[in-house]
Amino acid sequence: MRLVKAEVVKLLTTNTWWLFALGALVTWAATFALNATVAHFTMGASAPQDVSAEDAANFAVVSDQIYQAANLYTSGQFFGLLFVVLLGIVMVTSEFYHQTATSTFLTTPHRTAVISAKLVVAAVAGLLFWLFTTALNIPATMIFLGAEDLPTHLGDSIVQRALLLNGLAYLLWGILGVGIGVLIRSQIAATVTSVLAYLLGTALIGVLFTLLAGWLDQDWIEKIQYGLPSVASGLMVAGRNLPNQPDYWVGAVVLIVWAVVTGTIGTLITRRRDIS
Repeated sequence: MRLVKAEVVKLLTTNTWWLFALGALVTWAATFALNATVAHFTMGASAPQDVSAEDAANFAVVSDQIYQAANLYTSGQFFGLLFVVLLGIVMVTSEFYHQTATSTFLTTPHRTAVISAKLVVAAVAGLLFWLFTTALNIPATMIFLGAEDLPTHLGDSIVQRALLLNGLAYLLWGILGVGIGVLIRSQIAATVTSVLAYLLGTALIGVLFTLLAGWLDQDWIEKIQYGLPSVASGLMVAGRNLPNQPDYWVGAVVLIVWAVVTGTIGTLITRRRDIS
């Protein structure tokens, strides 16, 4: 508990947490506005004529009120997770950037305990970011749905599941951030690599696997992209199974595996690495 408190103090004595929170707020506002616009024009709409059965099934899901409600209640997740993983990265790399790592591990020789404390604080910080965005999403979505003369759908199991899985995603991405920070000690390298991989890598890999699946006429190739943490997060937060995609719980399993693996590897590396 002493180490956890120490990590909390370190985090709160920097500007990092509130700058990331501010970024999450700005991106949430933009994302919610976009999602609300899409929902307004999509809910209840009929599928275009002369489309394939597959496209018609996808459109039927997207135009469903409950699907759009769940999407609105979890607005801001994409960029919110990015800020959470960056926060976890900074919690580790700042020790090396400010050259406090040596004193930290001399004060507490048990390196596993130090990394475990960082993992706990990063996970809790992720949950706090989730609470922050959820506290914005719930009233905003209720107001929007009310303006559309629609029920809030908060009592629907799919919406509730989406909200809870969204919280799990934020928690796990905090752990991922600590793992990445241990693997890449340079703060600039870790931050830039993570941002580029998250924003550009996700899109490029998705396009690559889609093209390969079409070229080789193998649908299973396209599903490989769901092994990426960012894609898995979007899958699990749907809160329901979607056409032509793996089950939503698969996204949760993938993300849990990533968090456990990176957290374990990060702890083992720290125990053996020279930190001077």
